Parts: sequence; structure tokens; C-alpha cells
Amino acid sequence: MKKYIDTGKKDTRSGFGAGLLEAGRKDERVVALTADLKGSLKMDAFAEEFPERFIQCGIAEANMIGAAAGLAITGKIPFAGSFAEFVTGRVYDQIRQEVAYGKTNVKIASSHAGITLGEDGATHQTMEDIALMRALPGMVVINPCDYNQTKAATIAAAEFDGPVYLRFGRPGVPNFTPADQEFKIGPAIIFNEGSDVTIFATGHLVWEALGAAEALEAEGISAEVVDIATIKPLDEEAVIASVTKTGVAVVAEEHNMAGGLGEAIAGVLAAKCPKPLEYVNGGDRFGESGTPAVLMEAYGLNAAGIVAAAKKALARK
Repeated sequence: MKKYIDTGKKDTRSGFGAGLLEAGRKDERVVALTADLKGSLKMDAFAEEFPERFIQCGIAEANMIGAAAGLAITGKIPFAGSFAEFVTGRVYDQIRQEVAYGKTNVKIASSHAGITLGEDGATHQTMEDIALMRALPGMVVINPCDYNQTKAATIAAAEFDGPVYLRFGRPGVPNFTPADQEFKIGPAIIFNEGSDVTIFATGHLVWEALGAAEALEAEGISAEVVDIATIKPLDEEAVIASVTKTGVAVVAEEHNMAGGLGEAIAGVLAAKCPKPLEYVNGGDRFGESGTPAVLMEAYGLNAAGIVAAAKKALARK
């Protein structure tokens, strides 16, 4: 299998900050709004270079989404950012009515997603955000895997005409994809070709999926690793092609079981390619307080959990 090198841990929120700055340099229509979290979302460089295009909304997420929608109607390309819990659940009505239903060109920048937010605990963590955003007609949902991919995805989101939900995280994670990559919204990315089992992964779980594939290879099991960075629209053709080849699949995500990537892929396979499918996710539970590493292990969101799920799926083949 192809070996991927961790060039140094970086947080994906910094990838967003770098992508936002580059998008702003490319297009003067790009503006940034935040709900009192400029530093946490790494918007500092953008705000310093383009102060006239940066809006500090204060802790008023609903107002921020409304302002972003208004700016989009005037031809701007607004990125409205906050913690994932606050920029989805707290303002779902505004997103539904003013962004999705209105089909405004708003980019929702969602940081500190999943349980890797860590010590702040369940009230600040969200494991339901992908489900919320997937349910909205016309909403694109992107969950990049590392710093480089997040930077590229942010630039692609700015160039895309329509609502986008861009999800990224707080902790430093392995940075292993090309620095000069071009991100295309929609297509799945095959990171490792295999013949025995397909591992679909998104976000922080892609690196863990690669580790799981390496462990499985040592046992004579060939695993195909597919990065689903764009959860919606889902690349159904790639999903069907991979599972048709391997005959069995695992879906790994830092999200609850309901409404996430797992259910999206299950729907495709049930309708068009019924094969055994296992899941690695947060189950039906809230987050807890702890370090990201401890929480990911406690929830089984790691390479070992993916290996176990792959073997369980293979047993059903």
C-alpha cells in the first residue's frame, strides 16, 4: 500500500484561516464574520490584511447568519464562523430560512467540531452537526481531513456558488495530503486501493483509516481507503464502484450514528449495492470532557476501532 507521511501536526482550523486569507486575496468579494471567536477560527491574518472586510458580530450567532445572508444578496461571499455547536444548533432556524431556503451564497465556517474539542465537554462539542446540515436542501457539506485539504477546501468553497457547510477541528492532527492540491467539491478521493474491504472515512478519521489499512495489510487483508471529504453531495458512483469491488465496507466518522456519513452511504448501498456494512462512530451519545486523544480512544474512533469493524464486516462477507 502507498505510505503517507505526517509532515507535522497542524490543526485544521489553521488550514481554514490560511485558505480564507488566500481566497480573500483572490477575490475582493470575500468577507469574514465571526461571533467573538476570531482567534479560535484563525481569522486574525484575514482581519489584519482586510479590516474593511472583517465583521466582529459579538456573541450573536443568529444576527451573524442574518448579516451574512444580507451580504450574500448584495454580491459578497461571506464566511460566517463560530464553534460547530453554536453555528449549527443555536442558529438552525436562521440557516434554514435565510441561507438554505433563500439559496444565499453563505459559507458556514464550523470550527471545534466533534469530540476532539476536548476538555470543554458535551455542551460545547457537537456530534450532530453533519446530520443537521445534510438535512437542508441544497447545502453542501465538506469535512476535510488535514490542514492542507482544509486550506484547499476553503478556497474551493469561496469559488462555489451556493450554501456551504465547512467543518474543521481544534487539535493538531497529522498533515499528510499535498500542499499544492486542488480541492474539487464532490468527488471522493481514493487514498489506498484494496480488494478485500473498503474503508470510507471523513475528517480526522481518514488518517486513522490509513493506519487501520496498514495494520490489516500486516494480516494479509487488503483495504481500500476512500476519503469522503464532500459528504454532500455524496459521490455515489465512487461508493458503489469501491464496494462492488471489495464486497464489504466500513464507514468511520467523528459524528454520531444518526444522520452522518454512515447513514448516507448505507442509503446508497441499500438501494443500489447491498453489501455488509459496519460503522465506527460516536453511537447515540453526547460527548464528554477529556483530552482529544483520550476521548477518541474511549469512543473507539481510532485505527484499532476501524480494524475491529473491518474484521466484523469481513466475517459477514
